[in-house]
Amino acid sequence: MMHDLNRQLLQVLICLRGIEFVVGIINGGKVPENLMLYMVSVQDDYGHVCGGILISEDFVLTAAQSDGVKLKSVVLGTHNLKEGVKTAIKKKYKPEAYESFDKGHDIMLLKLSRKVPLNNRVQTIRLPESGMNIKENQRCYVAGWGKTSTQGLGVNELRMVDVSVINLDICKAQWYDLPANVICAGGYGTNKGFCQGDSGGPLVCNGIAVGIVSFNRNFMCTYPDVPNGYTDVSKYLCWINSKKVV
Repeated sequence: MMHDLNRQLLQVLICLRGIEFVVGIINGGKVPENLMLYMVSVQDDYGHVCGGILISEDFVLTAAQSDGVKLKSVVLGTHNLKEGVKTAIKKKYKPEAYESFDKGHDIMLLKLSRKVPLNNRVQTIRLPESGMNIKENQRCYVAGWGKTSTQGLGVNELRMVDVSVINLDICKAQWYDLPANVICAGGYGTNKGFCQGDSGGPLVCNGIAVGIVSFNRNFMCTYPDVPNGYTDVSKYLCWINSKKVV
């Protein structure tokens, strides 16, 4: 069984009018090697592009914004990007409604070229049930290999930080034209959240991947007084299941 903390993490995002792509974990810590075994690095020919999560033996969930480059493979089974084995990406699925991250639907499903064996280094993470409600101020986790400061560099060792869920009405008041199907957590009066390179990673609450890292404000990671945005996974369960049977 996976430890509850092993299932907790998230990542972030992008947007227009001040919302931008996101990469790294701010004011977090290194993830113990026996936790978050579902974390995935989605890569192109040059290395890490964004985060993702393993939801079955041959499917990874990430952010649609990550498809701006030629994605080739994923790395699982390690928290250190200098290690691990690559598995090729066979196919990519994005919602038909997706146009750009600032308009929402920032979620993507990757079908792998093979089923990966689950073991003491690789595990899947649970997805929420349809209609699942996340409580305001609920403590959750986000993780990634992104920058640890606005002007910093990405990291090789996976890092995580705890963030609190923010009331959606407060989030709408802070963001102009907030996309639909979003969860807000982190940022907004705290010094914790994600940064460039963390997009596609999960927001994990009680061992369940409830969100996908999507956007923050103006590449500023340390930290603007506005909430970070995640794609609400519970709104896309039917779409995910339909692609998994193709």
